Amino acid sequence: MALFLSLLLILLFPSTNADWPPSPGYWPSSKFRPMSFHKGFKNLWGPSHQSVNHNALTIWLDKTSGSGFKSVRPFRSGYFSASIKVQPGYTAGVITAFYLSNNEAHPGFHDEVDIEFLGTTFGKPYTLQTNVYVRGSGDGKIIGREMKFHLWFDPTQDFHHYAILWTPKEIIFLVDDVPIRRYPRKSAATFPLRPMWVYGSIWDASSWATEDGKYKADYKYQPFVAKYTNFKASGCSAYAPAWCHPVSASLFRSGGLTRQQRRAMRWVQRYHMVYNYCRDPKRNHALTPECRS
Repeated sequence: MALFLSLLLILLFPSTNADWPPSPGYWPSSKFRPMSFHKGFKNLWGPSHQSVNHNALTIWLDKTSGSGFKSVRPFRSGYFSASIKVQPGYTAGVITAFYLSNNEAHPGFHDEVDIEFLGTTFGKPYTLQTNVYVRGSGDGKIIGREMKFHLWFDPTQDFHHYAILWTPKEIIFLVDDVPIRRYPRKSAATFPLRPMWVYGSIWDASSWATEDGKYKADYKYQPFVAKYTNFKASGCSAYAPAWCHPVSASLFRSGGLTRQQRRAMRWVQRYHMVYNYCRDPKRNHALTPECRS
């Protein structure tokens, strides 16, 4: 009888501990085909610090250079993802990134959507930073829209899948198909709408990356290595016809998240979000009006 009651309680009141997220109930990564690195991407800089083996890309940073890559095509919407594994140990000051940008097409006035691993010191977890820049807010006087997370797993131990879903209505960030952030379009002034390319890179950002620049890159621990595989980039390219329909991260063709996906996202933000720009009292929220609505 006691066992029956225990099972009944588990079914009626499922665990909400901080160990692992609830199932999102939908796995968008399964809906898109992977591609080889060379089919969808090319080296952008640091070619001597980049290698491809069996469709897995390795890039690294040492005191001479980092490395970066870029998609062959620009997109105006889509699902963009990769499985990534970052280096353990002392990685302070080092950024490993997967992002969308049009900074080469619009220098000084660009849009950008970021997933960034902020390097760390011994015994401390990586911080996963998501960010959105709109029409130059990442140029000159920086106006970031950062949300940061300590993940529910160690990203150095295995590959995990990181994704950006970008449509004219919303941006959704996902980790292993769990939505961690949704950034809806509330106005054209606060949302990136111009075509962007897909990028990845590893570079030295010692001035700000780790605890606001307190800890710098230490090259006695070089090389700093990042590995990428299972690349996906599917959606409407910048050259697609006007009738090309944006893809979705949920069962709803029109976009948005299901109730189960929203529940999983709330769990992540409750237990694993460590910074939200909208809740930062030091920020001038006149510059981020989306926080007020």
